[in-house]
Amino acid sequence: RSIKVAKKPKRVLKKPKVVAKKPNVSKKQKPQVKKSLSRSATTETVPQCPPLGLESLKVKDTQLRASSFKRRGLGPHRGRLNIQSGIHDGDIYDGAWCAQIRDTKQWLEVDAQRPTRFTGVILQGRNSIWRSAWATSYWFSNRSPWSSFSHRSGNQDAETPVLALFNTSTVARYIRINPQTWYQNGTQGDICLRAEVLGCALPDPNNIYAWQTEPTESRDKLDFRHHNYKEMRKLMKSVNDACPDITRIYSIGKSYTGLKLYVMEISDNPGKHELGEPEFRYVAGMHGNEALGRELLLNLMQYMCQEYKRGDQRIVRLVKETRIHLLPSMNPDGYEMAFKKGSELAGWALGRYSYEGIDMNHNFADLNSVMWTAIELETDRSKLINHYFPIPEQYTSEEAFVASETRAVISWMQNIPFVLSANLHGGEVVVTYPYDMTRDWAPREHTPTADESFFRWLATAYASTNQVMSNPDRRPCHNKDFLRYNNIINGADWHNVPGSMNDFSYLHTNCFEVTVELSCDKFPHASELPIEWENNRESLLVYMEQVHRGIKGVVRDKDTEAGIADAIIKVDDIDHHIRSAADGDYWRLLNPGEYRVTATAEGYLPSSRTCQVMYDHYPTICDFRLTKMPKQRLKDILAKGGKLPKDLQLRLRQLRMRKLRVTTKAINQRRAAAAAKRAKRV
Repeated sequence: RSIKVAKKPKRVLKKPKVVAKKPNVSKKQKPQVKKSLSRSATTETVPQCPPLGLESLKVKDTQLRASSFKRRGLGPHRGRLNIQSGIHDGDIYDGAWCAQIRDTKQWLEVDAQRPTRFTGVILQGRNSIWRSAWATSYWFSNRSPWSSFSHRSGNQDAETPVLALFNTSTVARYIRINPQTWYQNGTQGDICLRAEVLGCALPDPNNIYAWQTEPTESRDKLDFRHHNYKEMRKLMKSVNDACPDITRIYSIGKSYTGLKLYVMEISDNPGKHELGEPEFRYVAGMHGNEALGRELLLNLMQYMCQEYKRGDQRIVRLVKETRIHLLPSMNPDGYEMAFKKGSELAGWALGRYSYEGIDMNHNFADLNSVMWTAIELETDRSKLINHYFPIPEQYTSEEAFVASETRAVISWMQNIPFVLSANLHGGEVVVTYPYDMTRDWAPREHTPTADESFFRWLATAYASTNQVMSNPDRRPCHNKDFLRYNNIINGADWHNVPGSMNDFSYLHTNCFEVTVELSCDKFPHASELPIEWENNRESLLVYMEQVHRGIKGVVRDKDTEAGIADAIIKVDDIDHHIRSAADGDYWRLLNPGEYRVTATAEGYLPSSRTCQVMYDHYPTICDFRLTKMPKQRLKDILAKGGKLPKDLQLRLRQLRMRKLRVTTKAINQRRAAAAAKRAKRV
């Protein structure tokens, strides 16, 4: 499979020109090699061999060795493409392999554990906010016996990946990367690198290496490859054609460059909100270079279509009882940039932002600050709101620095009464839940919502059923060990993210949303997509099923049986309310237990009842019928020219008598007080 995904497998990739800066490189003598080996790197055909898996962690730490290393945090296990360092210089999570000795004899070795045809290497320098280090030229060698076979120019900076394709492939079990010149940063010219090795395992007819073979295929017949915008649209159309009765494609807006934000709806009645049926959404591709979520959602829509047609009862139940919306690419402009560069060559940041340079994960209205400021200033807590916070006016103006994609998603949220959502990202393996923003702008601090316990349940539902997250032996991706947290964490306890979609969704709408970090590798190679689908298939389905936990019902007018929109649903001891949809139906996500629930609406008397949530995968039905307040009911009847019913006449008579008694009592008290005052004077 190709490193750079394209329609034509014989596409040619030009190797980037790299010119070493003479004043800043080591003047050490290069080793002698056979004259038959070419020292130049011209235009090369893209190799068909995939990455061995240094970035994706398929290559284990024990398969990496080095001639020397400065310390544990700069050991050979850190020499992986795109690995990210911690913020503290000198900790155990640094951003590259760095040799202890500065000479041309230093090397990083990769053990493929079986005979492999090596076709190239992708190289980077050290990731660090404190130090700059990269190698500007390399020799490559293999153990057969050890001999150098290719020389290539290296990096010009620490972050841009450089593809070094070999003029001729070489077969070996081991390969060594041997830096020859490096950036001289004053006296701090360290030899550091991060790498990915491209290679194809040779056939193993006698099954000698069967013990170490990991599964690479999926049992599901899906389109496992990276899809650009046109291919994504074509695939969605094919799913719609295959299952027209349960699917619908619609657009919620356009990107900055005019690409449509397509959504696939899956429901037994597509295009219509059904009374009592919850709305669910998955959003992927907020950061365009985090491509796995995009492909998983394309796989998911194919899978659900196929399984529905086969009669899989689990899928049939989901389709009939849930209205599902899949947005595979929130940032199509960013994805196209990363896609054109190639899955291993896009680096850590290319395509992350919108075409305008906006990070959409920080681009939603900061309602957290609005809420916390109100809490600090308001002395009467009864006047505080805890849900449906309005968007500040300055955010909605045309001059506001808000991406067109963000505006489209906000409008989508406001038009559909979503209940549950997940935002699919990449670059880590963890599930985070709100709040994402710390209260006092601390770099990180646990900042829970009123629904902390249910959010932890949601995060656990995904993490515990994910094959990678649930593996107790997996190593950390970059610089934080989330196994210590059972692979779930409060977003603000990881790092401060003001303006996140998760927090906005919780504070502005009824929808609960978490972020799922799917893989260490933001843009996995196409050959890894089948196993990534296997890792996440069950998690994607289980998480969708959580939309049916808690209570649901319809708030109706007692007299007319019409649904009441915007009725407020309050749960005792949980300081976060939700509201009913246009038809009066509502959904309140809750853990199992007994709850006292109150429904209120403008012009109606409040109504309370006790609702018991069980451990079943079905919600408890808690309907409400509200009685209009007499004044409101009188206004409605008189406005229609109707006759007052006897119960309302009696109620109005009672209210008049109560008012008369109160008024008479007040008058008598004033008269008695005046008489006492006169008697005192006399």
